[in-house]
Amino acid sequence: MKRILFALSFIIVAGCSRAQTIPTTIPTYKILTADSTYKTYADLKKDKPVMIVYFSPDCSHCQHLMNELKPKMNDLKKMQVVLIAFTRTEYPYLNLLRDFRKTYNLAKYPNVTMGTEYPTYKVQQFYQVKTTPFIAIYDHDGKLLKAYEKVPTMDELMASVKKA
Repeated sequence: MKRILFALSFIIVAGCSRAQTIPTTIPTYKILTADSTYKTYADLKKDKPVMIVYFSPDCSHCQHLMNELKPKMNDLKKMQVVLIAFTRTEYPYLNLLRDFRKTYNLAKYPNVTMGTEYPTYKVQQFYQVKTTPFIAIYDHDGKLLKAYEKVPTMDELMASVKKA
């Protein structure tokens, strides 16, 4: 019996040691925005917290997240919010970003930047994103506070935002 427990413990420890680790720095990115301009990591203001949301404009979970975030936008005004999609850029795909921006009235918020990283997928590879939305919260020093591979509750997300 002890041998079986030891073997199972060894398997669990070995499996956990290969678990994905999220990088602790903000990824360098270049995104094409809905108004056809490029924004990069260098455009972020120093000494301000950052929330990166990797999403797809036609993802129902991403849309649900935005519906829940919309009433909380005042709580996010001190945070730089970067919405990064993997959407292609030719017609009609860039229109999906434009429609998403319009649906959630994102132009109203100067702290929100949204665009697609197509065709590089560097951010997707950086975080090893498997499902959307993926959310990473960084403090004012650019250090990772929390990453969510699945949609958190709004209370949990806003608690992380307050720590930033």
